[in-house]
Amino acid sequence: MEVILLERVEKLGQMGDVVKVKPGYARNYLLPREKALRATEANKKRFETQRAQLEAENLKRREEADAVAQKMEGLSVILIRQAGEAGQLYGSVNARDIAASITDAGFTVARGQVNLADPIKTLGLFDVTVTLHPEVSSSVTINVARSEDEAQIQAETGKAVTGGTEEEEAAEEHAPELEEVFEEGAAEAAAEDLAEAAEEETPAEEAVEDAPAEDAAEAAEEEKAE
Repeated sequence: MEVILLERVEKLGQMGDVVKVKPGYARNYLLPREKALRATEANKKRFETQRAQLEAENLKRREEADAVAQKMEGLSVILIRQAGEAGQLYGSVNARDIAASITDAGFTVARGQVNLADPIKTLGLFDVTVTLHPEVSSSVTINVARSEDEAQIQAETGKAVTGGTEEEEAAEEHAPELEEVFEEGAAEAAAEDLAEAAEEETPAEEAVEDAPAEDAAEAAEEEKAE
């Protein structure tokens, strides 16, 4: 299908270009979002008559986007999430979450303007591109951390803060002590088991040892009786 672009579309072309695209891409994305028109003769004439107006409107929107991009420069937003010791999130951060956090920071951004190929699933700092205009974009740092304090550390060091929580770290510190107690307890239990086993075997051993003596006594009495 051929369409006339009404604005710059990445990897396709500039405003006014007639390009060939897949029908599904045109029907589901370009046409409903008014980024293009079907390249019919009527639409081509219509575009040419409105071209100057469309270019003026596009220029105005681009200037506004440039102004926003300058204000947004260096923006970093914090998203607090729960995560495991290795830094793996219990869940993920998606484009909607990022758009909401940027909007909370004072910039109105829609989910579709956030260029995120895959959801974020680990702690750390991530540079995400936000499209403010087909010809203007800005990079925002997404700081995903388990707390405000850890987010501050990540911002200062540029590295993700992993490792367990205070409770987990305390448990790890005491782990050797607990292992020693366990080993000592296991040794004592083994010693007790051996002692019990020895006591159980003693009567049997005594019976075996006493048997020959008893047999000899019985034989002596029989001889006397004879």
